[in-house]
Amino acid sequence: MSPSSNGDSPASVVGSMTMAGQAVPNAVRQYPLPNRDFTIEIPSPQLAPTANGVNTIKSPSTLKSARAPNFSREGILGSAQKARNLSQSSENRPDNVNVSNGYQKAPSEESTNPLKRRNTDAGVDYPRRRATIACEVCRSRKSRCDGTKPKCKLCTELGAECIYREPGIKLDAGDKLILERLNRIESLLQINMGLTGHTNGLGLSHNSPGMSNGTGLSGDNLMMQNPDAAGFVSVIPSGGLGTWSATATNNLSTMPKVHTNAALHLLQWPMIRDLVSRPYDPQILLQLEMAREPLHSLTKTPCVDLSNTTAYIEAYFDRVNVWYACVNPYTWRSHYRIALSNGFREGPESCIVLLVLALGQASLRGSISRIVPHEDPPGLQYFTAAWALLPGMMTSNSVLAAQCHLLAAAYLFYLVRPLEAWNLLCTTSTKLQLLLMTPNRVPVDQRELSERIYWNALLFESDLLAELDLPHSGVVAFEENVGLPCGFEGDEQEAVGRDDLWYFLAEIALRRLLNRVSQLIYSKDSLASTTSLEPIVTELDFQLTQWYESLPLPLQFPFTRTMLPDPVQTVLRLRFFACRTIIYRPYILAVLDNEQAILDPSVRDACTKCLEASIRQLEHISAHHAGHMPYLWQGALSIVSQTLLIMGATMSPSLNSILVSLVSHRDVIDQIINDVVMEIERYSVLSPSLSLSAEIIKEAEVRRRTFLSG
Repeated sequence: MSPSSNGDSPASVVGSMTMAGQAVPNAVRQYPLPNRDFTIEIPSPQLAPTANGVNTIKSPSTLKSARAPNFSREGILGSAQKARNLSQSSENRPDNVNVSNGYQKAPSEESTNPLKRRNTDAGVDYPRRRATIACEVCRSRKSRCDGTKPKCKLCTELGAECIYREPGIKLDAGDKLILERLNRIESLLQINMGLTGHTNGLGLSHNSPGMSNGTGLSGDNLMMQNPDAAGFVSVIPSGGLGTWSATATNNLSTMPKVHTNAALHLLQWPMIRDLVSRPYDPQILLQLEMAREPLHSLTKTPCVDLSNTTAYIEAYFDRVNVWYACVNPYTWRSHYRIALSNGFREGPESCIVLLVLALGQASLRGSISRIVPHEDPPGLQYFTAAWALLPGMMTSNSVLAAQCHLLAAAYLFYLVRPLEAWNLLCTTSTKLQLLLMTPNRVPVDQRELSERIYWNALLFESDLLAELDLPHSGVVAFEENVGLPCGFEGDEQEAVGRDDLWYFLAEIALRRLLNRVSQLIYSKDSLASTTSLEPIVTELDFQLTQWYESLPLPLQFPFTRTMLPDPVQTVLRLRFFACRTIIYRPYILAVLDNEQAILDPSVRDACTKCLEASIRQLEHISAHHAGHMPYLWQGALSIVSQTLLIMGATMSPSLNSILVSLVSHRDVIDQIINDVVMEIERYSVLSPSLSLSAEIIKEAEVRRRTFLSG
């Protein structure tokens, strides 16, 4: 049963976990991640009481040299490619039955949970027989590897260098259940398109694999042998570096090139288009950001105050690193010593330290939307000094150079400068692609860091592509070759903070689901009728519920109507409702276009779910401040789109009746909209695109009230 806002969180969420140490007010809750003695099995872990009665939770962090048996995506995909009984669709699934690989299973505590891992001595039930660890050549060619060392059979025949990656956890956090069901949804889509005459409307080729989740290097990619270097193998996507290849377009978990999911597309909907006095080109936000004045302070001579660095470093690891998870707390002291010896004037270590100081200081001031206009934002002096070092990093293709650009992009997101952040993300992506083209280019001790930088680049590029029509960097083509983060290595005594991964892993899984929604519902080839969308929407909502149920208990947010004290739970809950809104949003369009559509019970139910999720996103508008460090711009446009949706719904008699049933009093809707108008107005000074959004939402509310009063 999907989560509902009418009650508290599921019983599994009621339990709480006592954390060691005193909590820091307003700081992100820390979840300890032990770095040793770790193995993995498919059944999900539970909170285990220790000797002193304190509940602890096992972590994905692990020494890479002692990782558990490797779970590759190929193994997961293999199990999902088995035939399934399509008659067991999501809407017919009993509430007390789990479906896996076409068979019913009674629910149990041993169900699969990709985000939760625990120690076990039990054996592992692999989806199919494969080599425990495939070499890089076999992995990239999707060939079965016999696991022979030092050279497998295929590499011997090719005369290629046979490289085995260290054993690592390849579970796609929060995605395993989703991966296992993608074959079923793809089959549903193909059957549905066949019935409606859109045989290949979604670009799903008949010879595609049973699941289109893998974006990596398939048979369409080239294995290039360098004649001048014996045994040298390079893996390059068939479209070349930085291109949008066929491999990427067949992947349901990437943003489509053309889609209608952006906030301003709602201004073309019936009723909603009457709320603005003139039509708006969906490209207008991008044009405004392109014409924006650059940061003038970056031309000044950098001057930094190093008297309070300890507080800013602590703030970074307490409040910021949880969102990005891209700075190793175990090697930080070493980086700082190198930067100090260089006088913070050269080298990637100096650049990284300065950017950490900038983000740490910024995190202590709360939302940038509450800072006095024309006042220099906190951390700008450190960012200016780091900016002076970036040209040297621009021409370097090391992992640390990529890290510098990622952290600089993170600070630009904080400043609400999305296009400048995108430029730095493109540089990050280019460096990553050069490093990932050949497996041995990334030093072993930097592989974990490179994986985290990769996923950050992919996540934030997807966020930007959801609202702006930007070129795709092509970095998604290497997704199959990049593992998920498993934990930084280092001496516990040297750590300056905890290595928190749970939020980061959960966000990877949710962002991929959001991309699937854009691909299946909002891409140019997606289906239009509510009848044809029903199985797709049902499946996507089921996947969203599975994502929530796969979260570790400390991250499983309650579904109460009150604000949450934990910023991580707050952000995840807001992202959950944003995803649910866009899953069901096409049904609102159907009713705005034809009021009679609401007579269909399934349409009415879908509209109720959509409007409820929208209200839940907006009813406590200040809750969005919890995610303002990484998500202010993206979150503001999400707020605007949900508000336009609710405004249009109030102008439809049938949809308005649903809205009134979801709140305690009909005046609550007007108050929610008024609070949004005031909040977005505060953001208007931060960005020209948000300034326009504030104007649009303000004019729309005036015209809406005029319409209702008339």
